[in-house]
Amino acid sequence: MAIRPAGCYDLGIMFPPFDPQRNEMRRRRFRAIPVRVLVPNVITLLALCAGLTAIRLAIEGKLEWALGAIVFAAALDGIDGRVARMIKGQSRFGAELDSLADFVNFGVVPALILYFWGLNELRSVGWIAGLVFAICAGLRLARFNVMIDDPNKPDWAANFFTGVPAPAGAIIVLLPIYINLLGAPKIAVLTLLYTLAVAFLMVSTLPVYSGKKVGTRVPSEAVLPVFVVIVLFVALLVSYPWEVLTAGSLAYIVALPFGWLSYRKYKTRDEAAAITPAKHREDDAQATTLGMRQDAPDERPERLN
Repeated sequence: MAIRPAGCYDLGIMFPPFDPQRNEMRRRRFRAIPVRVLVPNVITLLALCAGLTAIRLAIEGKLEWALGAIVFAAALDGIDGRVARMIKGQSRFGAELDSLADFVNFGVVPALILYFWGLNELRSVGWIAGLVFAICAGLRLARFNVMIDDPNKPDWAANFFTGVPAPAGAIIVLLPIYINLLGAPKIAVLTLLYTLAVAFLMVSTLPVYSGKKVGTRVPSEAVLPVFVVIVLFVALLVSYPWEVLTAGSLAYIVALPFGWLSYRKYKTRDEAAAITPAKHREDDAQATTLGMRQDAPDERPERLN
C-alpha cells in the first residue's frame, strides 16, 4: 500500500473533472420568463403603488386625491386578472402578489384613511374599528385563496363570492367620506358602526354576485353601445366623483340580497336534481321487490289455502 507524502492532496477531489452535462442542467433552471407572465404582475405592482401613495396623501390631508388613488387601485385590480387570463399569463407568483397587494390596498389603506378622517375622534375605539376592518380583509383574502381550488364546487358557484370581496368592501366602506364631501356632517359613531358592519360582511358567508363571467364575450351589435357606456361612466366619475361613488356604493349594498336570492335558486335546483334520481331509484327498488313477491310461488300447506 503506497503512502501519500505529507502535503500532497488528491487533485481529483480538489478539482473535480469538468462535467458539461451538469452545467447544462444548471443553465436550464434559469430559463427565460415570457413577457406575457410579467404584464399582469406589473399591473398589480402599479395598483400596490397607488394604494401606498394613498396613505401618504391621506397623511398630508389631500383626502380627495387619496380616494382617487384607491379607486384607481381598484380599477387596476379588476383588470389584472382578466389580462392574465386573456394572454395566458397566470402564475403562482402572480396570485400570491395579487393577494398581498389586495390586503394592503383594500384592507390597510381604507382603515388608515378612515382613521385619519374621522375615527381618530374616538381615539382607541376608532383605531380598533380600523384594525378589525383590516384584519377582516386579510381573513377574507385567505379564505378566498383556500376555497379557490375546491373541486367539489359546482360550475355555477364561480358566479358568486363568499362574502363581500375586498375591493368592493374598500370602496363601500368609504361611503361616509363620500357623503361628507357632498356636504353631509361627519358623525364618528355612525362611521364606526358602518365600518364594523362592512367588515362583518367581508368575513360572512353571504353569497355575493361576482360578475366574473360578464364581459368575456360581447355581441358584435353591442360593441359600440358598450364603448359609449364606458366613456360615459368615466366622464361622470371624473366630473362628479363623489356623487357617482355614493350612488354606486348604495346600489351595491341594495343589490346584496338579490345575489343571495340568486344563489338560493341555483342551490335549490341542484338539491331537487339530486333528490329526483334518488327517488327514482327508491321507486324502482320498491317495484322490483313487489314484482318478486307477486311472482313467488305460494308455498303454504294446502290446508291453509
